[in-house]
Amino acid sequence: MIYLDYAATTPMSDEALATYTEVAKHYFANTMSLHDMGTKANDLLNFCREKLAQAIHGDPDGLYFTSGGSESNFLAIEGLTRGNRNKGNHIITSHGEHDSIINTFKRLETEGFDVTYIDRQNDGTVRFDDIMPHLKEETILVALGHVNSEVGAIQDIETIGGELFKKNILFHCDVVQSFGRLPIDVKSMHVSSLSISSHKIYGPKGVGACYIDPSLKWEPLLPNGSHEKGFRAGTVNVPGIASFITASEAIYKTMTNEFERMKELRKLFTESLDDLNLSFVIEGEEETTLPSTLAIRINKIEGQQLMLACNQLGLAIATGSACHSGHHAPSSTLIAMGRSKDEARELVRLSFGKWTTKEDIRYAARQFGEAVNRCSSHV
Repeated sequence: MIYLDYAATTPMSDEALATYTEVAKHYFANTMSLHDMGTKANDLLNFCREKLAQAIHGDPDGLYFTSGGSESNFLAIEGLTRGNRNKGNHIITSHGEHDSIINTFKRLETEGFDVTYIDRQNDGTVRFDDIMPHLKEETILVALGHVNSEVGAIQDIETIGGELFKKNILFHCDVVQSFGRLPIDVKSMHVSSLSISSHKIYGPKGVGACYIDPSLKWEPLLPNGSHEKGFRAGTVNVPGIASFITASEAIYKTMTNEFERMKELRKLFTESLDDLNLSFVIEGEEETTLPSTLAIRINKIEGQQLMLACNQLGLAIATGSACHSGHHAPSSTLIAMGRSKDEARELVRLSFGKWTTKEDIRYAARQFGEAVNRCSSHV
């Protein structure tokens, strides 16, 4: 089977797996233990913290390791809103964000926060001009994803962050889909906090990180925790974190070349579909979309039906965000982009990665075309 669902998760790289095994054998002690083995594990943890902070141009004192992107989104948004509620109770996000952001906002709504959900541009992006009309004196936080997980739309985070910074409004950015694929600089992006996930960059699952500007006030969800300076309770997963950092360093070395290679694969796939005389719609504009993510619609064919047909033909693709799979609902991103519910149900997402070859793409395009033909015969 050809795997074209790298936006959902990635296989672990050999180097990340080797690091995990080595560290699990020799650095297994609790980082809070006072004996030498605990100190050894804690020293490695702090080394990893410094390495990741360098990658995002941030202060190591603001970096906390978590179980992944979803938990990082939750802890950052909850921690910052609770810590700054005395300044206001209005918060903003957009339709089409990851479930971990949307569900956190819904939870805060039940606690009395005033929440605004904004729509997206036709290309899937959110611009500061979309946010500005909704800002109030009571607005304390805006949360957006750097790259949308369903269509790959890239937000102009530097502009949005810069404008919010001028207004002293906190800005949380989910960089789970962009970390390792686009440059991340917390200073030039003017973000208050951001979230990262290991398993999106060929590292282990169950590991991630959250960055919060050390100058900002936040409140922990679980009080009196000793690990991660009280930000998150529970024994720290040092082997997973070390493996995460190995994967991070590896993906940054190839980031520029891989970006260009993804553009070539994307072009090859769409041209191959054209050669098959296939009629399709690509969601998102090429200039504002991550090239490794390709969102496609086929008129009058539901995405789930097409995904299952592709699966039978040896292609692993998605109907959108992996956290929505299994729920046959229209894409929330496409709805926010102004598409009809029927159009939003047609979405399928193909995403490429480091082991995707041109031969894979050519074969995948032929099988995709066959899947469309099979589905069309049942329309």
